[in-house]
Amino acid sequence: MAEQAIEGGAVNPAQEAIIDNLPPLEALTGVEREVMDYDVVIVGGGPAGLSAAIRLKQRAERDGKEISVAVLEKSAEIGGHILSGAVIDPRALNELFPDWKARGAPLETPVTKDRFMVLGPMGQISLPMFALPPMMHNHGCYIASLGNLSRWLGEQAEALGVEVYPGMAASHVVWDEPSGRVKGVVAGVFGIDREGRPTGDFQPGIELHGKYVFIAEGVRGSLAKTIMARHKLAADCQPQKYGIGLKELWQVPAEKHQPGLAQHTTGWPLDEHTGGGSFMYHFGDRYVAIGYVVHLNYKNPFLSPFDEFQRFKHHPAISEHLEGGTRISYGARAITEGGFQSVPKLAFPGGALIGCSAGFVNVPRIKGSHNAMKTGMLAADAAYEAVIAGRAGDTLVEYQAAYDHSWVRKELKTVRNAKPLLSKYGTTLGGALGVFDLWCGALFGGFSLFGTQKHGKTDAASTELASKHAPIAYPKPDGKLSFDKLSSVFISNTNHAEEQPAHLKLLDPSIPIAVNLPKYGEPARLYCPAGVYEVLYDEDGRSNPRFQINAQNCVHCKTCDIKDPSQNIVWTTPEGGGGPNYPNM
Repeated sequence: MAEQAIEGGAVNPAQEAIIDNLPPLEALTGVEREVMDYDVVIVGGGPAGLSAAIRLKQRAERDGKEISVAVLEKSAEIGGHILSGAVIDPRALNELFPDWKARGAPLETPVTKDRFMVLGPMGQISLPMFALPPMMHNHGCYIASLGNLSRWLGEQAEALGVEVYPGMAASHVVWDEPSGRVKGVVAGVFGIDREGRPTGDFQPGIELHGKYVFIAEGVRGSLAKTIMARHKLAADCQPQKYGIGLKELWQVPAEKHQPGLAQHTTGWPLDEHTGGGSFMYHFGDRYVAIGYVVHLNYKNPFLSPFDEFQRFKHHPAISEHLEGGTRISYGARAITEGGFQSVPKLAFPGGALIGCSAGFVNVPRIKGSHNAMKTGMLAADAAYEAVIAGRAGDTLVEYQAAYDHSWVRKELKTVRNAKPLLSKYGTTLGGALGVFDLWCGALFGGFSLFGTQKHGKTDAASTELASKHAPIAYPKPDGKLSFDKLSSVFISNTNHAEEQPAHLKLLDPSIPIAVNLPKYGEPARLYCPAGVYEVLYDEDGRSNPRFQINAQNCVHCKTCDIKDPSQNIVWTTPEGGGGPNYPNM
């Protein structure tokens, strides 16, 4: 290993020093790795990464040129870690493959009916769709599995000659020192035990070097965190904001199935000052995708997004769709919600951030895959021109310029105040002001009477002391509509190699019990949707508290990395192939 490789997840030198001295230190000290060289290396086989790879190969094929492209995906298969609602806007897909229908893209259920409701504990009110701005309507969009769309994109990429490597987690950044240029990544490290020592199955991984490296890890990726910190990519923007999205896939009786229905709600069971809402989409083979999003700037440390979701399904407006059905799958992931104000600089020496690594979700539309795909295509165009011109390792300023003039930026600018208004004024008033602002933006080319609102605190800093709140008594799951975490994790098909080091790292192991428990009630045991974190006591239930991490359960949502009030938990990538496997999600 000629260049310095730094494990992803650190945001400053102090964290970097701590993380680098945790397992797998012993196994990786002084190892030499095989090096593979490419024109472009892409970390992440989601819509953004695959769209970038396809665009690079399309350009080369059109011009009769050669360009080598590798895509690394930590899931055991392309699409295995992809989780989204999803109502898909085909705008970017139309640009990438105008003939996508003839090619058999898995977008089969067009939205035929939109419904938006405000829920109360005893009933609901349906808002007239004509009162909502045009961009919140789903005409021309499709209900589908984003995971299956990613699988299809992977097939298209391979057919064009892209080298796609599933089960290959990119765990380290390879820096070209002292310049700080991103030279490549390390992927495919296997066979390290809990203490960081090599086992009989040890593989040191491969260094993949690229003239340009695209980071398409999705939300809160560990390599993206490290690169953004080193190059201060977020220095001039607002803090990124997040939500946690929880989703279940159900199969319902034929008489209950309404193909093409897209229903969204806000309100109950969350209180007025806790942002969030639901989605429910009928599609495919009697499938109903049901999900709930909780904005992670909530104040109450006793709130459990998972339990709010389970409680929500018992509302009569929701239960009538699910009763008599079967729950097939479950998953959770963080969602970027900062939008326009929180988009960092997109290009750095040696590479670029694309897709949710930079955060292009349109919050009021609850959509982002079209923007992710488009940014991948914009970065691909910039990198292709640079490689053909003989450049390598510089900053792709052309990508940043292309984004600044793109429909992605225009779309995000139009909706820029929806999230901060909701956070500042609450669900009712903030929502009403947000709709007014969206209408102004739609009618006057993005103009807003509110200017550009700021987001303020990070989601971690928004957590208040436990002393200011009362614990929440959640109802026990009934096993028919509502379920517990462990049975939910079971149907997410989550698995990790048992002997590998925990990929969830504590910068200071004393903080959960010494700080987070007395101050915040240790909220990790509640905000985690997979039962990863527990506080254990002796038999009396009070003495000798201990913090336990069940890393095997982790569904890679990264909420802990975002919401921990002490910012003591760092999510790093586990061995490739580990984590959930989401069929049809």
